[in-house]
Amino acid sequence: MNRTINLPRFMLTAGASGSGKTLITCGVLMALVKRGIRPASFKCGPDYIDPMFHTRVIGTPSRNLDTFFTGEEITRYLLANGPQGQEMPVDVAVMEGVMGYYDGVGGTTTRASAYDLARVTETPSILIVNSRGMSVSLCAYIKGFAEYRADSRIRGVIFNQMSPMLYPRMKDLVEKETGLQVCGYVPKVEDCVIESRHLGLVLPHEIEDLRSRLNKLAEVLEKSVEIDTILSIAQSAPPLTVPQNLESIDPDFGFHTEKPVRIGIASDEAFCFYYADNISLLKKMGAEPVFFSPLHDEHLPDDLQGLILYGGYPELYAEKLAGNIRMKEEIAGAIRQGMPCMAECGGFMYLHEEMEDMDGTFYKTCGIIKGKAFRTARLSRFGYIVLNRKGQEGPFCSADVDRMPAHEFHYFDSESCGSMFHAAKPESARGWDCIHASGTLMAGFPHLYYYGAPALPKAFLSACERYCGLLS
Repeated sequence: MNRTINLPRFMLTAGASGSGKTLITCGVLMALVKRGIRPASFKCGPDYIDPMFHTRVIGTPSRNLDTFFTGEEITRYLLANGPQGQEMPVDVAVMEGVMGYYDGVGGTTTRASAYDLARVTETPSILIVNSRGMSVSLCAYIKGFAEYRADSRIRGVIFNQMSPMLYPRMKDLVEKETGLQVCGYVPKVEDCVIESRHLGLVLPHEIEDLRSRLNKLAEVLEKSVEIDTILSIAQSAPPLTVPQNLESIDPDFGFHTEKPVRIGIASDEAFCFYYADNISLLKKMGAEPVFFSPLHDEHLPDDLQGLILYGGYPELYAEKLAGNIRMKEEIAGAIRQGMPCMAECGGFMYLHEEMEDMDGTFYKTCGIIKGKAFRTARLSRFGYIVLNRKGQEGPFCSADVDRMPAHEFHYFDSESCGSMFHAAKPESARGWDCIHASGTLMAGFPHLYYYGAPALPKAFLSACERYCGLLS
């Protein structure tokens, strides 16, 4: 059964990475907040860091929307129900695109691209164009993007790095030649730049005076970007038809533990890459999340029945993580005693016997995974994958945990990546074995989004229930 909702919405997208999407999205969000407009924000694709910036602006969790992970129906459901999970009613949904607008799976398709998300959710898009060094050529560039697909849904344009003197002439010319609405321009704002590092942008808490920078950017955009035009484009979005519930798509979404289970979730500067929707689904299935810090806490929280170590930047804090001996020993002891544990990417690295930091020094870590996690000169494995279980024994002893969409993005590698799953690259013959898995442990480099594989959190929480029974 479906239902129809009215949700004003728009996407900010671009022709390529590095065009200013995140900075401009944050500036627009801040400008909306300053006007008293209540936005919900979403990031297209599997990125963890951009939503952190959105969240700092709007004060409520930003979420991911990814058609590779969840397909069409579940993606529309998550868009419709994300705003309903906010503390206050939402006036408009704002999506930030990924890479170039049409760039999708395999580098040769539009699947899971920003365009694909706009198509699936019937969202009008506003193209951010890095205008430096262009004038009349802007018309050809924009026209190409708008007409490459008949249903491109590109309705407006924002010029980035354009001078105030040139803007009025370019606005008139582009609107005349393309028929699109020009929604303003962004001049070069030197002290509002967001720096990058090996996994992408630096994190919000690392930027001094981030709030004041964003306030300044919002003040600039309030003068140079036509917010009212953007809102009118958002209002043009058609009603959205979404499933009434997810159980009709996959019965695993209806799973719930008999009693709440306490799940310790690592969360600090070193372990900060997790999806808000993953935590949400765990809670819906009966988990009671208990956040702790492997960096700052000496002990695990009391009375845990499960453990999750997500990714992040442990390589930046390797010495301090290694020095927190009690925490390492308690995590290792809990896992060896049978406490169910999921660890991915940075969390997986932390479970090794040794882990290398950014300066090439190795430190002793938890000792659960034999061997070392070490740095490489380039991305070791990158992009979307489909995880296929090998053999009959799957993680948490559930035969349903199989064929899961996932994502990898890391400069580090391991002497022991595991072999319980085979990762297949879509649109490619390439693949590799990965993940250590048993009845109580699942640990490897792949990142997983639980709404794309609800059998996994179901199996994990079921194992946590069994472990709780053993303790009682």
